[in-house]
Amino acid sequence: MGLIWILLLSLLEPGWPAAGPGARPRRDAGGRGGVYEHLGGAPRRRKLYCATKYHLQLHPSGRVNGSLENSAYSILEMTAVEVGIVAIKGLFSGRYLAMNKRGRLYASESYNAECEFVERIHELGYNTYASRLYRTVPSGPGAPRQPSAERLWYVSVNGKGRPRRGFKTRRTQKSSLFLPRVLDHKDHEMVRLLQRGAGLRGGLPGPPGKGTQPPRRRQRKRTRGGHA
Repeated sequence: MGLIWILLLSLLEPGWPAAGPGARPRRDAGGRGGVYEHLGGAPRRRKLYCATKYHLQLHPSGRVNGSLENSAYSILEMTAVEVGIVAIKGLFSGRYLAMNKRGRLYASESYNAECEFVERIHELGYNTYASRLYRTVPSGPGAPRQPSAERLWYVSVNGKGRPRRGFKTRRTQKSSLFLPRVLDHKDHEMVRLLQRGAGLRGGLPGPPGKGTQPPRRRQRKRTRGGHA
């Protein structure tokens, strides 16, 4: 009887894995916890609402900023490319959110390494999105080499709706905190209009490479008598 109790207690030890052999820990690219583990599957359609009360939006011109109004350019598709790594695409602009080596946010026409962001859950219930490619690394002979000494560059929108440069951001700042919001009725209606190619499409450009010019009207030739 004592042997049976020992076996039961050993199965309850925290050192034993609670999931199957295919389970993966919730860690980001730097080994830190608190990230989403969604991998693959259909993109999530969301609106990123910043703690500064702006929705992040991506314009067809490549501009990135925040909007206080209900904007079609703030409807985003978020796709997991790896564990804790996401790509963020504007559904109406057809462009990807990206950060260059100078820490500037822009909307890229094509997907590249600058379009990958580390998605983490913040303690306050918000999410943060940091560039996977760029960060501030301590320099000098006495600089520490631990990953914790590096400072990540975050997607950030200030109180005026303008993006901040990555090297000036911190994960605890309001401008770096985002709440992924599900689409409301108006957003879904705009998506349906886009998919149908209805009137709303006339004021918004289509996906890259698919833009077409409207057909020209044929002019009827006139005869000398003035009749067609």
